[in-house]
Amino acid sequence: MFERLKRALVESLVGAVALGYLLAQCVLHFVNIFTSPVRVWFMRNEYREFVPHTNGLASDLLRATLSEFVAFLLLLLAWFVLVSWLYFTPLKKEGSEPVPNPEQHA
Repeated sequence: MFERLKRALVESLVGAVALGYLLAQCVLHFVNIFTSPVRVWFMRNEYREFVPHTNGLASDLLRATLSEFVAFLLLLLAWFVLVSWLYFTPLKKEGSEPVPNPEQHA
């Protein structure tokens, strides 16, 4: 069953498009690792008088950064596993018998 799925994904290029989308999401989460602390700091300063803060700024920054880092690692791991399964292991040949050559029998 998995071999048929693998063949369908590789031959129809749906797998390549899906892997490209997965890699794009991975890049976005990598960028968010660095931008999420700035976003948290800005939102915390912008709405300081409206929202009471019980946690410190450092814990909010760490929580935002770690969540993006974990998402990045999981997406990268999933991308690498799928790439290695689809493209680094060869497809098995279908079991068709070879056609006899008429020149050999003459």
